[in-house]
Amino acid sequence: MRHTHRMSAAHMVEADILLCDEEEGNGEPIMAHPPETNSDNTLQAWLNEIVNTKKGIKLDFKSLVAVKPSMMLLEGIKLHLRRPVWINADILPGPSGSNTVVDAKRFLDTVTSFFPDVTLSLGWTTGWQPQQCNKGYSWAMVKEMAQICDALTQPVTFPVRAALVRQSTSELLWLLQKSNRYSLTVWTERHDEYSIEDLLYLRENFDKSRVYYDILEPQNSEFRKAIGIEI
Repeated sequence: MRHTHRMSAAHMVEADILLCDEEEGNGEPIMAHPPETNSDNTLQAWLNEIVNTKKGIKLDFKSLVAVKPSMMLLEGIKLHLRRPVWINADILPGPSGSNTVVDAKRFLDTVTSFFPDVTLSLGWTTGWQPQQCNKGYSWAMVKEMAQICDALTQPVTFPVRAALVRQSTSELLWLLQKSNRYSLTVWTERHDEYSIEDLLYLRENFDKSRVYYDILEPQNSEFRKAIGIEI
């Protein structure tokens, strides 16, 4: 479970959602991070707990089949939700991405039929290799994303991998200027190598109010210290 913050924004809690017994297609939504595919933690129980907190919710979908049953559960508590809800999926292949993407049209149609105003978090599958020159997000990748999002009316945040952002500055700046509904969410995997300087460069070159951070320790504390935010 992870926390997302913009400098000064409220924290959000993230859950990876799969369908139990996915092959049969009739299981209930559970919280499990691939490669794990089973868990005793059901989405229903988690939502019942989180609804009483002041945290926002980010649901991250790895497959399409879990989306509709999860939206039905979320709809059941929506009158009690006091914080933002973000719905996330990787809908396009990205730099060195090998995971299966979630079908963009069907994902968007399902989510927006339940929640027409929800914040959509739409990303690319990615890979990263140590001691190698890792390519960033290409023009083709950001243009395809812009094409998909152009018809949407909801706020959209694009999750981008911290280790790939600096080499993608021009492309991501172009994408953000396509609409004032767009923002970035900078995220990282535990073993990614990137520097605080990379994050500071991003902060200097992008509108600060349109960048969220989902980064791990120790970089999170180092970054906050570097920009003068008390831990």
